[in-house]
Amino acid sequence: MRTDTVDRTDGATARKREQQGWYFYDFACSVYSTSVLTVFLGPYLTTVAKAAADADGFVHPLGIPVRAGSLFAYTVSVSVVVAVLVMPLVGAVADRTGRKKPLLAAAAYLGATATAGMFFLDGERYLLGAFLLIVANASQSVAMVLYNAYLPQIAEPEERDRVSSRGWAFGYTSGAFVLVLNLVLYSGHESFGISEGTAVRICLASAGLWWGAFTLIPLRRLRDRRVERSEPQAAGRVGAGWRQLVATIKDMRRHPLTLSFLLAYLVYNDGVQTVISQASIYGSEELGLDQTTLITAILLVQVLAVAGALGMGRLAQRFGAKRTILGSLAAWTLTIGAGYFLPAGAPVWFFALASAIGLVLGGSQALSRSLFSHLVPRGKEAEYFSAYEMSDRGMSWLGPLVFGLAYQLTGSYRDAIISLVAFFALGFVLLARVPVRRAVEAAGNPVPERI
Repeated sequence: MRTDTVDRTDGATARKREQQGWYFYDFACSVYSTSVLTVFLGPYLTTVAKAAADADGFVHPLGIPVRAGSLFAYTVSVSVVVAVLVMPLVGAVADRTGRKKPLLAAAAYLGATATAGMFFLDGERYLLGAFLLIVANASQSVAMVLYNAYLPQIAEPEERDRVSSRGWAFGYTSGAFVLVLNLVLYSGHESFGISEGTAVRICLASAGLWWGAFTLIPLRRLRDRRVERSEPQAAGRVGAGWRQLVATIKDMRRHPLTLSFLLAYLVYNDGVQTVISQASIYGSEELGLDQTTLITAILLVQVLAVAGALGMGRLAQRFGAKRTILGSLAAWTLTIGAGYFLPAGAPVWFFALASAIGLVLGGSQALSRSLFSHLVPRGKEAEYFSAYEMSDRGMSWLGPLVFGLAYQLTGSYRDAIISLVAFFALGFVLLARVPVRRAVEAAGNPVPERI
């Protein structure tokens, strides 16, 4: 009896150590999403492309005429396509070999190196910038598949909402902290004796250094699990990985309730990602707000997302993850609806909107990840989370398309922003129809007391 108690204590201690290490990958990589993708790279790469453009405003990568102002958006789209092609393969190989950690290290450091290399993005080097963005963004997507796949292995079913929420909170904390440092450097670049462009390049490169440095912590604390196989096989070969991918697709058809959740997540998360990417355009073009106001609003979102992720994690312990996510989707719907009525030239109301978004942003994402972890058959974590990440990133073009078409047809960004309500309302309906307890049982997993 005493030996069993000691074993359980040792197991809990080892699990807590892994969880603490796992949190730090969010802490490491979220700086890339915040400082690089959301704030600095888009405007800066566009400036570099315009410097290289011809008299008509076009650059010609691979001989293809591309309007300089569209280069960043197109490059992000290409990176998504690359990620979608690679993620399922990496997930299949990870589950066949059980060696998630070396693959996580490779993806993370490839992305971090590409991000640090953005320091050399100056003059007319738009092709270098586009290449580094494709590598960094695709690597981040692949790394997130492997990172998320650890969740079912390092947390018991009743712990996952809390653990997932803490991971998101760590990420938003680092994003806010580094963004403050970046803004100090950027806004005071003259007092530091450097140009505005140099300040931006330092901010970009520092995100890569931060990403690489703090990735060391999860790599030291996470451990791989041995995979039991009934027959010998060349587990690490690419061909075996593709064969396993085909088997995974067939296997997912045996879990229609898991696929139903993925469909709901695809819809409402597309709305979330579109709000993140288009809010600054709405603020600048429709509301007439300056860049300082917009960046401050982004920082506000980062800070409040920490409290939102932790707070919604506590709510999930009381009411269950599904009900809490449904509540967040209702809040999203009301928030975006209120955004339609914001008066122009009034930063206070835009900050209020950013505050509401921050409070539901982290929690809805964290709880979606933990809820999905219960729906994954044991031993297929990386493969199924590759499908989850594809739902997260691979379909993120639909929301911006609806937003763009709404603006094109009406000439109003207010009509464009209100069109996104449909994603949250439909996502709510689809998720409400998923019987999550039956889905967990069908995946062969223990059902938590509250889910």
